[in-house]
Amino acid sequence: MAQQQQISLPAKLINGGIAGMVGVTCVFPIDLAKTRLQNQRSGQQLYKNMMDCLIKTVKSEGYFGMYRGAAVNLTLVTPEKAIKLAANDFFRQQLSKDGRLTVFKEMLAGCCAGMCQVIITTPMEMLKIQLQDAGRLAAQQRGVPSVISALKMGGTSAVLSRSYNTSPAPQIMRVSATQITRELLRTKGVKGLYRGLGATLMRDIPFSVVYFPLFAHLHHLGRHSPEDPAVPFYWSFMSGCLAGCIAAVTVSPFDVVKTRLQSLKKGANEETYNGVVDCFRKILRKEGPGAFLKGAICRALVIAPLFGIAQVVYVVGVGEYLLGCTP
Repeated sequence: MAQQQQISLPAKLINGGIAGMVGVTCVFPIDLAKTRLQNQRSGQQLYKNMMDCLIKTVKSEGYFGMYRGAAVNLTLVTPEKAIKLAANDFFRQQLSKDGRLTVFKEMLAGCCAGMCQVIITTPMEMLKIQLQDAGRLAAQQRGVPSVISALKMGGTSAVLSRSYNTSPAPQIMRVSATQITRELLRTKGVKGLYRGLGATLMRDIPFSVVYFPLFAHLHHLGRHSPEDPAVPFYWSFMSGCLAGCIAAVTVSPFDVVKTRLQSLKKGANEETYNGVVDCFRKILRKEGPGAFLKGAICRALVIAPLFGIAQVVYVVGVGEYLLGCTP
């Protein structure tokens, strides 16, 4: 334990950064599907499920359409994951006595780690959501003229109404993260990038409180014996996947609220929200409790391998190897 506590903070930051970049590259299309599923309202559903969303995205936007927003995510996920994992280790060490932690202190360490990461997470998610949701909004707009024509004609057939729709289909706006950032800073200042901060805290703090203690206990079960603390890398991966999956589904309602609040552009007839409480109330009243689990499966499929990969890189100690400080 003494040796482990001497591992440098830079090594932990490198581990978190590498893990975040590898994980995001692997699962980003699923994350895009999650965002679009969470943002669509009842009665205006463009996508039936995750696979339907990905297929339609490829057809309308091409293969790289699934990676809209990936650049900003890859740029900011390095400090985000590095802060999250390194902060958890730091607080665990500060709270431990003789190398032992109670479950409460493990949860407290996770809570502190979750609070630290939102400095990066909130603006990262804010920019990523705008880019990810652009295709859904464009697809929804393509269907609006047909609906308007049908209403004006007194409910005639869909085929007949389409013949009167001669307006060109809206194109997907190619907006960059830099443009969005400049516009937010110009109109709303720095606080514009931190829209939805409260909802992000409500998601990330409970996630870390659940994830880190659960992973630590699952990981501990993989030890060969009390005298041999080594754990196989595949056990680290499985522990990270399972703990991540459980934590992701647990906080899914908060993730839905965060996504809705951080979406700057709304589709036709889509509700606007004035804060976390207002968002909760309107979703519950108009869409029912099931709306809070929209994209939950997608989020679990994103978080599970993401944190599985992260823990393998972290436990194996790639950063320690690169810095030449392997115990």
